Amino acid sequence: MHTTVTDELIEVLNDLVKINNDRIEGYHKAQEEIKTKDADLYGIFGRFADNSSQYATELKQHINELGGKSDSGTTGLGKIYRAWMDIKTTFTGKDRTGVLELCEYGEDAAQKAYNDALSSDADMDPETRQLITHQKSRLKEEHDMVRQFRDNSRSVS
Repeated sequence: MHTTVTDELIEVLNDLVKINNDRIEGYHKAQEEIKTKDADLYGIFGRFADNSSQYATELKQHINELGGKSDSGTTGLGKIYRAWMDIKTTFTGKDRTGVLELCEYGEDAAQKAYNDALSSDADMDPETRQLITHQKSRLKEEHDMVRQFRDNSRSVS
């Protein structure tokens, strides 16, 4: 039987699993939008999706080690984000800058989710905090890469 503290921590970790699942779906959607016209982005988006798959797997393993049950869904926000991406690309076209702006929006949501996890009231052991901090750091690097591509794309347009 889990304590309330453990249940709260499991919930925090499952939220991170879901945001990573959102990223996976979001980057696959972004790949569909750009197809092969932006081969550099296509490859990067695939790598980011793979990274999120790894992050989700690490989180699920940790949840299991804590005696919890891991979630495999996505967040409601992620579904809204992907629907918004569909609508926006319909009206703005599937240009490089527009897709990168949408990806940055998703990256901002991931950073917020990790910040929320680290500042949650859940009693967090050092190993869990380290896992979340490490993933957040790697996600921040990917966020900054998306922003740099977006900025470069804007200066060319």
